[in-house]
Amino acid sequence: MWVFILGDMSVFAVLFGVFMTYRDKQPALYAQQQLELHRSFGAINTLLLLTSSLAVVVGVRAIRRGLHRLARASIAAAMVCGCAFLVNKYLEWSSLLIHHHKPQGNDFFMYFFVLTGLHAFHLILGMGVLVAVFALARKPKLTKGQVAFVEGGTCFWHMVDLLWVVLFALLYLVH
Repeated sequence: MWVFILGDMSVFAVLFGVFMTYRDKQPALYAQQQLELHRSFGAINTLLLLTSSLAVVVGVRAIRRGLHRLARASIAAAMVCGCAFLVNKYLEWSSLLIHHHKPQGNDFFMYFFVLTGLHAFHLILGMGVLVAVFALARKPKLTKGQVAFVEGGTCFWHMVDLLWVVLFALLYLVH
């Protein structure tokens, strides 16, 4: 799992570097187009994912202690936050598309949709992992392999959150 996470983060690091390179080539365009984004969408999604990370930490600790009810409730809360993130992202994309900000419109929006779309894909994968973790949280006792899956899977979820924090800064805040 750590090799996969490192590889995934490396791919995103390259994409972040490409984004910044093109932003340096067209600073006026990127600054102008960034103003078209609604920071509230990004801020809400940041809060949702940070909250989900906290819930996952509580869930893993509860699994380790055999507190199955708390573990399931915490993992479910993280999944609710993930779903809310996707709904919020859908609303943001819809608003941008209605206002004619399409991926083929300019470099900024091409990178915006590619980066946030790739992140959303990872979030959906992470939600699948959380479903499996939720199922494991129902078991009275986990094997070493199952505990390793829980810990590795939740590390993937934290990576998704970390990537969003970087995306939020790059796309919404940094000039």
